Amino acid sequence: MDNSISITIPPVDLQAIKDALATINGILKPYLKALTPEDRRKLLKMGDGSEPFVSKVMDYAVSDPQFLPPFVQITELEKDWDAYSALVPIFRTVQQLDNNLSDTVMLTGSEAFEGSLSYYNSVKMAAKMNVPDAKTIYEDLSKRFEAQGKRKSKPSEEL
Repeated sequence: MDNSISITIPPVDLQAIKDALATINGILKPYLKALTPEDRRKLLKMGDGSEPFVSKVMDYAVSDPQFLPPFVQITELEKDWDAYSALVPIFRTVQQLDNNLSDTVMLTGSEAFEGSLSYYNSVKMAAKMNVPDAKTIYEDLSKRFEAQGKRKSKPSEEL
């Protein structure tokens, strides 16, 4: 069994992280808007290639407002651009954190599950050999696999 990660995060650090996230969430919450999947589908998406274009438009809209359509309010356009420009660096940092946290959760979970399956298979073998206490443990742990019905591979073959 490969042990790719071995970490212990002190409870004081975990609490500090939770507190910091609660603070960040509390500060950002009044400014955030949740979208439905349908909303997301309908919206134009700003990509890396569009940012320089919008930046130029903002410069031109201020210096040459005569070309601004009457239905576009420059103050709202500036607010949207300023908010976007302020939030994107925060978003990128959070996205990196999310990716690294996701990878770490996946890796630690995988190793914990793999080790647990090894223990389960050992108990299963011991139960077949009538080792004391093994049957009780096996019956309790085997409940995890009951709902799966017949499978092509058994848990012991997943390793």
